[in-house]
Amino acid sequence: MHKAFSMKHLTLIGMMGALASVLMLFRFPLPFMPPFLSFDLAGVPELIGGFALGPFSAFLIILVKILIQLIISGSKSMLVGELQGLMLSCAMVLPAAIIYQKNKTRKGAIQGLIAGALLCIITAVITNLTMIIPFYINLYGMTMDSIITSSHSINPLINDVSSLALIGILPFNIIKTAANCAVTLIVYKKISGLIHKYL
Repeated sequence: MHKAFSMKHLTLIGMMGALASVLMLFRFPLPFMPPFLSFDLAGVPELIGGFALGPFSAFLIILVKILIQLIISGSKSMLVGELQGLMLSCAMVLPAAIIYQKNKTRKGAIQGLIAGALLCIITAVITNLTMIIPFYINLYGMTMDSIITSSHSINPLINDVSSLALIGILPFNIIKTAANCAVTLIVYKKISGLIHKYL
């Protein structure tokens, strides 16, 4: 019985990780946002997995997603982008899953999603300014001014590093995390019933 449960558990982890990686293939930029940022709903299966299976399973789902992405597309950033992706997914999903495991109610889910969203947004701003942008500046011989200029061409309100963070990176990640959390909240109960029935 325990062995069968473990196999089903691992199968779900693999399926959710694969679904998250497929959703990443459909990422796209948002209007008026910096061009190096892309929107996707890969966080939905990660969050659902975290709620249904627990935080450790959620971490494995995130790893599966990243590994599949590496197999499909390789790394265009010498794994720096993948490292940031791991950090952002963990920042959003793990607090949500931990809080929900302690209070498996709609209120607990909302509290977990809010905590995860806030941590993810903060992490996104910090890692973009300290990891991603400096990496691409060094890799392609760019300057911060050129990145600000390309962002300014899309959103005229972006004129310096501060406005890039506050008007570009911050609102983008608020929109992205809010969308992932909202979809999760809407569909979780229906999907969780199927998951627990399968297990």
